[in-house]
Amino acid sequence: MSSPEERKKPNILFTGTPGVGKTAIATMVAEKLGLHHANVGEIIKENKCHTEYDQSLDTHVLDEDKLLDIMEVDFDTEYISGGIVADYHSCELFPERWFDLIVVLRADTEVLYDRLTERGYNDKKRSENIECEIMRVVIDEAKESYAKEIVQELSNNTIEEMDQNIARVESWYHQWIQDHE
Repeated sequence: MSSPEERKKPNILFTGTPGVGKTAIATMVAEKLGLHHANVGEIIKENKCHTEYDQSLDTHVLDEDKLLDIMEVDFDTEYISGGIVADYHSCELFPERWFDLIVVLRADTEVLYDRLTERGYNDKKRSENIECEIMRVVIDEAKESYAKEIVQELSNNTIEEMDQNIARVESWYHQWIQDHE
């Protein structure tokens, strides 16, 4: 993927525990700003970037190397000048040079419980994800993996908060463009 100096548009990653609204908000931001939305979960499924299936967690085990190789080639080929809005529940696997903004979405555990229940998560998978949110796993991972000035933590419990988050990212985007002209 292009380096920050080469990009004409920024690359943004939305991350957080499953159920916090990453895909919904990333889709809206990409649409509003005319950027490419990359749902990393879909890239994994389409390219079979997994090694095995974990029955207890009801999920596939990720083949990180295969995923990163595919993303690097695809994004360099089609989006060399930037303009990617990606979403995924983890962030530490992506090289720091890939993204200009890391948005860690958070949700209250009651809200998250309801969202994960609606998705049909089994008790173990739901409990592990709620525990992950309580323990601040994704935000800590982001702060350890990226420069602190590019990591933003945003609450995403309600439609109003989602609208505010979209407006905030949109404002950040326009400032980035202005700063890089």
